[in-house]
Amino acid sequence: MDLLGLLRIFARAAELQGFTAAARDLGLTQPTVSKSVAALEERLGTRLFQRSTQKLSLTEDGRLALEQARNLLDEVAAFEESFGRRRQAPTGLVRLGMPVAFGRLHIVPRLKALVDLHPALEVDLVMGDGVADLVEAGIDVAIRIGDLNEPALIARRIGVTRRVTVASRDYFDLRGRPACPQDLTGHNCIVYTYLATGDEWLFDGPAGRTAVRVRGNVKANNSEAVREAVLAGIGIAVCPVWLFGDEISTGRVETVLPDFAPKSLPIHAVWPSRRFTSPKVRAVVDFLAAGFRADPLLSDAAPRTPHSHSAI
Repeated sequence: MDLLGLLRIFARAAELQGFTAAARDLGLTQPTVSKSVAALEERLGTRLFQRSTQKLSLTEDGRLALEQARNLLDEVAAFEESFGRRRQAPTGLVRLGMPVAFGRLHIVPRLKALVDLHPALEVDLVMGDGVADLVEAGIDVAIRIGDLNEPALIARRIGVTRRVTVASRDYFDLRGRPACPQDLTGHNCIVYTYLATGDEWLFDGPAGRTAVRVRGNVKANNSEAVREAVLAGIGIAVCPVWLFGDEISTGRVETVLPDFAPKSLPIHAVWPSRRFTSPKVRAVVDFLAAGFRADPLLSDAAPRTPHSHSAI
């Protein structure tokens, strides 16, 4: 196998942290990946991986080789692009990372349209509310909600998350409806533990920003769990409006504090910072950006909520 082929296999094995995962991703057998890495090590005269039965990790030379291999592979891809070989339909596997609830509600329903538009694409959804290292997780592009602090990534803003203060109608009928943020201290509040401010909720109102320390008997690090807790009538939460679009429209979930809006958060597509962005990543990002622009729950145009106690 030529050097570029060996480097591609090595880079994917390093990114996916395993020969079996790399073989599956590349459509090869595990022995082929193992032999290719061994051949590259012999060619370079150094060990690239520390191998054990439980973990595959890069050596110091391996980390240096991975960085240079990525640069070289990106240069080759850019060279091919400049001569038009990759201006055809996007092809290949795209590993797309996203928060769980956002993926279920707003990515999965769009998948058929995406693959109908680009039938040569394969999409592997990597769903989790934590912030994964894209390179280590082998993720090609991820959806991030909130302010970014990752200078090593390329980011494109593709939507907005407006947040609202919500609870079920049953909860409000039983416990009453808060009239100002300070009233939340007398309510059972459901805390999303990945929120940057934790149990301190921030609201922008007529007099500026208000911070309220809330408490309750349920916390969760997954927005699906927060959603279900709200629907069960456990308490009040600050959530993205897209998490309860249908329930707000039907009146099952109500919004309160219309004059005190939680800070809106940007929605970004992010991918590793390299000189070349592959056509398949560009195609996925362009598709999602266009879809989100047309969706009132994910764009700057405020949706109407006729059955809510407040406008969103």
